[in-house]
Order: sequence, then C-alpha cells, then structure tokens
Amino acid sequence: DMFLIMATRMGTVKKTVLSAYGNVRKGGINAINIADGDSLIEVKMTDGNNDIVLGTRSGFAIRFNEKDVREMGRTATGVRGVKLTKGDIVVGLLVIKRQGTVLVVTEKGYGKRSDINDYRTTRRGGKGVITVKTSDKAGKMISLMEVMDNDELVIISTKGMVIRQSVKEMRVMGRNTQGVRVIRLNEGDEIADIAKVVPEDDDTLPDEPTL
Repeated sequence: DMFLIMATRMGTVKKTVLSAYGNVRKGGINAINIADGDSLIEVKMTDGNNDIVLGTRSGFAIRFNEKDVREMGRTATGVRGVKLTKGDIVVGLLVIKRQGTVLVVTEKGYGKRSDINDYRTTRRGGKGVITVKTSDKAGKMISLMEVMDNDELVIISTKGMVIRQSVKEMRVMGRNTQGVRVIRLNEGDEIADIAKVVPEDDDTLPDEPTL
C-alpha cells in the first residue's frame, strides 16, 4: 500500500492509506481534521517504510520512521510529530528516499547542505536537533529539502528576484552551523520559496514535486 503523510504548521503528522481517497466527490472530501489555529503545510506520498524529517522555523529538525505514526482514517487529526517551543512552527516535511543531503535555507539568503546521517532517527514527538543556526543576520529557516548533487534550484524572493542555483555549488557543512550566503538580497527583501528544476536528462522519481 501507498500512504499520504501530512504535516501541519503546529507539529501534527498524520498517515492515511492512499486508497482512502479513491472516491473523491466533485465537492471534495475531508483529508484531515485541522485543529483551530493550525493549518496543513505539506503532504508527501510514501510506501510505509520511509524516515520522516520535520523542520521548524527556529532551525530544529526531527527524524523518525513513519512506522512510528499509526495509520488513521481520513477525518482523524493525527499525532504529535515534533514538540515546538513557544512561537515556533513547522516549515517543512521530508520523506527520505534518495540518500542525498539535506538542504536548509534561511529567510535572509543563507543556506547549506548537511549529510542525512547527521540526523539520527528518534521517536516522534521530541524537540529534535539543530539543523541550522538562526540569527538576526541569517533570519529564520524557511525551507528544507533532500537534494542530490545534480539537482538545480530556483530561489524566489518576496520582491520578485529569481536566481537559479546548482546544488553542487552549495557547501556540505555540519548541522550546527549558519551556512553561507546563497543569494544576495536587497534591503528588506527575503526568500519566499525554493523549488527544484528538472534537467532534461534527470531521472527524478515521478512523485517528486519539481518545476
């Protein structure tokens, strides 16, 4: 069976078998029960045997096996994936598939890659470990994704600046570091989002979201 793993900004994760969404009405069906003040941030497809990584805005990340998240029905709320400190939110969900590196980027244009093995597998529901040092200079973490050396990225700022960046040009560094500047932003500008670009000869998996 294939499953959908869902993550909310307040740290909840939910796993539901994909076939539960097989008969979708024209008006839609409920996929998850969202608590007041929370919202769904990301959904990934899995085979039931992958490790999951949740990353938070304050620069923490937790890795756990998806078997630690029991299967639930469509209308369930889910279970705690990560314990958040006051004011923190989840900004990214990874399903580890390709044994690449983990790319993290901060809102003021700093980024780095870290070895996936730097993130030890634990039980869900903990605080996690530092994945990037946030600061006034670097800003908060806005994105994390698993990347391979041959991946190409598009980085977009809130004021409309766009650059294309090769992953292999980004340094591999330890988790507990700030990273290096990957885009030089004008004053008052911040990174809005990052997406992968598929080269013509790329063998990207069919379920991998790309541009």
